[in-house]
Amino acid sequence: MNALLRHWPRIAITLLPVVLALAHVVGVWHLAFLDRLDHFIYDVRLRASMPRTLDPRIVIVDIDDPSLQREGHWPWGRDKLARLTTELVQRQQAAVVGFDVLFVEPDANSGFDTLRRLSDGLLRDQPAVADEINRLASQLDHDSTFARSLSARRVVLGFYLTQTAQPRAKGRLPGPVLLPQAFQGKRDDATRWNGFAGSIPMLAEAAPVGGFLNVVHDADQDGIVRSVPLIARYDGTMAAPGYYESLALAAYRMYTGSAEPVPVFAPAGWGGRPPPLEALLLGAGDKRWPVPVDEHASLLVPYRGPGGARGGSFRYIRAADVLDGQLAPAELKNKIVLIGATSPGLADLHATPVDAVYPGVEVHANLIAGLLDQRLPVTPDYAPGYELVIALAGGLLLAFGMSLSPAPRAIALAVLTVAAVVGLDTWLYLGADLVLPLASFLAMAAVAFVLNMSWGYFVEARSSRSLASLFGTYVPPQLVDEMRAAPRRYSMRAESKVLTVMFCDMRGFTRLAEQMAPVDLQAHLNEVFSTLTEVIARHRGTVDKYMGDCVMAFWGAPVEMHDHAELAVRAALDMIEAVRHLNEAHRRSGRPQVGIGIGLNSGAMSVGDMGSAVRRSYTVVGDAVNLAARLEGLGVHYGVDIVASEATRHLATSFAWQELDSVRVQGKAQAVRIYSPLGRAARVSLRKSEELLCWSRVLSAYRAQEWGEAQAMLAPLHAADAKNVLYQLYAQRVASMASQPKDPDWDGSTRFETK
Repeated sequence: MNALLRHWPRIAITLLPVVLALAHVVGVWHLAFLDRLDHFIYDVRLRASMPRTLDPRIVIVDIDDPSLQREGHWPWGRDKLARLTTELVQRQQAAVVGFDVLFVEPDANSGFDTLRRLSDGLLRDQPAVADEINRLASQLDHDSTFARSLSARRVVLGFYLTQTAQPRAKGRLPGPVLLPQAFQGKRDDATRWNGFAGSIPMLAEAAPVGGFLNVVHDADQDGIVRSVPLIARYDGTMAAPGYYESLALAAYRMYTGSAEPVPVFAPAGWGGRPPPLEALLLGAGDKRWPVPVDEHASLLVPYRGPGGARGGSFRYIRAADVLDGQLAPAELKNKIVLIGATSPGLADLHATPVDAVYPGVEVHANLIAGLLDQRLPVTPDYAPGYELVIALAGGLLLAFGMSLSPAPRAIALAVLTVAAVVGLDTWLYLGADLVLPLASFLAMAAVAFVLNMSWGYFVEARSSRSLASLFGTYVPPQLVDEMRAAPRRYSMRAESKVLTVMFCDMRGFTRLAEQMAPVDLQAHLNEVFSTLTEVIARHRGTVDKYMGDCVMAFWGAPVEMHDHAELAVRAALDMIEAVRHLNEAHRRSGRPQVGIGIGLNSGAMSVGDMGSAVRRSYTVVGDAVNLAARLEGLGVHYGVDIVASEATRHLATSFAWQELDSVRVQGKAQAVRIYSPLGRAARVSLRKSEELLCWSRVLSAYRAQEWGEAQAMLAPLHAADAKNVLYQLYAQRVASMASQPKDPDWDGSTRFETK
């Protein structure tokens, strides 16, 4: 909770792009560039996952430039188209022939209809002549010839739907595959049209099956053909209103014998809204299967590869080669043949995700292939909910995770989160053909990362750098690193805290100063101080200052430490050991040896930036500090290197202690019990424990002025360790007091008048 409170500004600024992403998802503030980014992601993923293999089931008869050069400019006479159709249906035995071509106007040779009418009117008296003229006219009427080639054959003609302010219609439409009642009571977002350009009646009657050629969905603002409607609604008055099928769907149904599509709707919307279209049921009998479509009844085109003859997805055959009979008989048997144009002059080229110039006829071929494979990419109706959950969950994870983590972990978290979401999205696309939005999450993650890292660098890092400049000379580097994690918690402002303070003084410094040259003395001091400072830093201590031959340090500030006394005692013991090793090196090199005395005290003291307007420092002051300074000088008197107060002893319970005395130091009226640490309590031998127990009885007898008892218990200790200064001291005290009567005012303390 404290971490959240410390980092709430960083969390808040990171949540800002999350809120914007959610606003985009729910439609409160729609960002068009995110739609374009989603399109870009889809296009890249589509190009990377295309099979790029040949589909042998579908063949494209191409009206290309070489064919136009050989057979003449477009439009070709309907007699040629009749020959082309007959060749494909009879000699090549194609299963279905689909025309991605419009036949809106009669053939130029259809003027023979006029000649036929004139003969009927002017030659009524000569019926034989009139019949001969009509016979010749019929042979020369290319529309009739083409109609005869279409009649009773598996051919699908194309037509084009239009939407204009003034509806226009030309030619004739086939019948709708669904009546308007099919969507009654349901949400109807299918593409709507009010006009059309269909085949002339003669051809429409000869080939009653047709499909619209429209490929660019009206929602694709960038003009790239990504989706194509399978069915579209005609609302005009010049043909039967209802839902018409695309050329691809019509060819697929004719090829597979599928019945009319049946719309399948999603469950009722929230708040009782009409349910949207979810799928179209295709097939026949018990082999029906749902084709997943969006609410516009559109499909994402499952492109197989680049377009054109060199794309390798479908076999391309020149229309002129078919007309010339260059194909072997039955070479196209049982195949779906689509007749379309790739000549730039015929304007049936489109921009697609896989190619900037893509034949429109191949768009239909890809749709037919996807329907035959029953594998079609789809954006499900729950895509907005998925987008909302991903943006919210990912955004919260990034906002809190990055804000509460150091920079390396924050970067790793951001990378892993984005990778996980992109991986999930890609897995759903490749494994289940689900096209789910990703742009809002990626944009949100990118902006959140930039804002979070910028805040961390320009705001928190600046505070961290300021903190390092303030405390770097006092505090060990590892503590500065800890402080950087929450720089606002630390300042130089003075405050009262319970800390442990240490004074460490070099013994015999005056003698050294007399014996050594100033330069040598300086080097000697630097070596000793460096050794002592390294030990203090290792135990998380803060070096306060160096005073001549004395080092002052404290524990518990600026970084709070509940075990400050334990750390200080451990540091003191290690400092004694470090000096011992240093002296061994000095002895081998012939340099003078040093000794140190350490005073420790724990208690309330004021810590912070103190001093004058000219010079200030981060230090501690107070009565507890003064006591530690006094205790440091008592070690020589008791023959120990470390003297600690009772307060420190009570806080550092993991050590074995030997009580030294009860003293009144200069400036203190109240007596203080002092101790010396012997090491970790768990490592003290049984013999030493028995010695400490015996010693505590000596002190009890001594303070009770039971001189004989104290002397009797002290004798074996003194005998076992005759060089022990502490035992020698008390032996002398007891001997000098043995003949004196008990003093009722005596409390067993020793007064020291010097610092």
